[in-house]
Amino acid sequence: MSRSPEPEHTPDGHYVVIRGRKWRATDPTVPDDIAARLRSHLMAARRAVGVALRENDTAAERAARERVHAAKVALGERGTPAWWQQSKAERRRRWEEGLHRLDHST
Repeated sequence: MSRSPEPEHTPDGHYVVIRGRKWRATDPTVPDDIAARLRSHLMAARRAVGVALRENDTAAERAARERVHAAKVALGERGTPAWWQQSKAERRRRWEEGLHRLDHST
């Protein structure tokens, strides 16, 4: 399976541009292996949102959306302050705490 080409980034590297819309980019300092684990959690949570919607299970949908949010925050794609405004220690703490939370959620 071939990967999609890298999305366009803004000159400062803070955002990706997809179909003309800017989205916050993943923190580039997240180690590749950690980012892969976080993306795996993100995709599993997104699938769980879909299942919950099809089953009209609002509690499961809420829980899955919270996991989506946690993964995106850990990746630096959401949350305040933005990753480029955080110190290296704050950035590391963000992804480590997010991964720990996701690894121990159901």
